[in-house]
Amino acid sequence: MFRIGHGYDVHALGDGLRLVLGGVEIPHDKGCIAHSDGDVLVHAICDALLGALALGDIGKHFPDTSAEFKGIDSLILLRRVVALIGERGYRIGNIDSTIAMQRPKLRPHIDLMRERIAAAAGVTVEQVSVKATTTEHLGFEGEEKGVSATAVCLLIEN
Repeated sequence: MFRIGHGYDVHALGDGLRLVLGGVEIPHDKGCIAHSDGDVLVHAICDALLGALALGDIGKHFPDTSAEFKGIDSLILLRRVVALIGERGYRIGNIDSTIAMQRPKLRPHIDLMRERIAAAAGVTVEQVSVKATTTEHLGFEGEEKGVSATAVCLLIEN
């Protein structure tokens, strides 16, 4: 049996904060305003994985009202989500994701993002796709007010 999931996350950008995407800290003058490390890419992936098995969303499992998750590395959350999936008898077939952000250019960081996501998810790099796009200066991403990410995944029953 196969299950497909979709995830979406968005965070506002603030001056002088860390920008972490796909488990990689990226040099930039702005970063995500968030309770955790604000990694929208990993959050979208977590939501896709949880959604594939109708387990709710990342906020249900890791609420932003909990001190336990303050500043947490989102790759830790991904590992926990993957464990939940495994407990239910599924494994990841593949993950496909897209980050929407006007700048900085993300292409130089994508290979490392894929490696870190794959390691945290317990899959090969070939099973993880990360793409980046600008929004041609349109919308909150294009105006550099925020960043968003979408992800889809395929889960395969063991």
